[in-house]
Amino acid sequence: MTGVTPLFAAAAQVVFDRSELDSIMQIYGRMVAAGHWRDYAIDFGREAATFSAFRRAAERPEYRVVKDPSLRLRQGQYALVSEAGATLKRGNELAAILAPVSRKLMKLVE
Repeated sequence: MTGVTPLFAAAAQVVFDRSELDSIMQIYGRMVAAGHWRDYAIDFGREAATFSAFRRAAERPEYRVVKDPSLRLRQGQYALVSEAGATLKRGNELAAILAPVSRKLMKLVE
């Protein structure tokens, strides 16, 4: 026997790459500095990757940024989801998806 046979097939995970995570963390850092967000969670699954931002750790996330590559050619692979579960914005450009959160940050600072 010369080769090793894996018992389980490695499940492909959807992840945020470095530039995507950098864009998300820049917004998150500014919201933390403004005193609005306090915690976050990242979930990497088979179909989608999710970044959730919380006002407090014991609540539902205020915003979720979801990356679903299976929707890349249809609606766009990124989605901004509200606390109530409504999709606020969808597209293939992460900067455009994060724009409503940036505008909210501008209102908080003023």
